Formats: sequence, C-alpha cells, structure tokens
Amino acid sequence: MTGQHWTTFARGAARAGRGSMNRTESAYQNELEVRKIAGEVAWHGFHCFKLKLADSTWYEPDFLVMLADGMLEVHEVKGFTSEKAWLKLKIAAEAFPIRFIVVKKDGRHWKKEPL
Repeated sequence: MTGQHWTTFARGAARAGRGSMNRTESAYQNELEVRKIAGEVAWHGFHCFKLKLADSTWYEPDFLVMLADGMLEVHEVKGFTSEKAWLKLKIAAEAFPIRFIVVKKDGRHWKKEPL
C-alpha cells in the first residue's frame, strides 16, 4: 500500500483498579515533568511494562524513565513497601541489565537510591 498514510493506532483500555497513581507517585510524576522541561528526562511512563521473574511471577515498575542521553532507568517510588514487593524489586534488579532506582520523598526533596 504504497503512498498510504496510516492514521489509526491501537487503543488500550485501563482495567479497573489499575493504572491509577497514589499521591506519592503522582507527586513524583510531577517531578519527572519538571525534569523533562529542564531537559534531563526525555520520556517517562507509569506502569507501562512488566518483567517476568518466574512462572506466574511478574514485577511491574512504577516508572520507566528515559534520560536525555537515552539511558533507561526503572524508578520505583516507595513510601511503604511489603517484604514481597521489596523481594521482587531486588530480584528484578539482579536479573535485568537496567538501572533500578528507589525513590523516596525526604521532606521537600526526592531521595534516589540505586539498587
């Protein structure tokens, strides 16, 4: 179909109870938007992919962030975390060749700790 321009795209649908951010995640998304305007972040997505850790075991990062230089990072925003969630995060960080960052609110600033 030479010369044709495609203008339709696949559409997704959010499942009930998924895709919504808590207050801390929403505040961090605002921080990422500020960093995007400053030229530090090229793109970010919330709950945009999953990593398979084992049969029937998945880890879904809070944010996938592409920095201005093209480097990809997983940013996991934490206020409180269960032992199970922390274990999944550590397993994913060891299994995949991507930088994992734990992000916590420290007063008015964001504290970032690489895994």
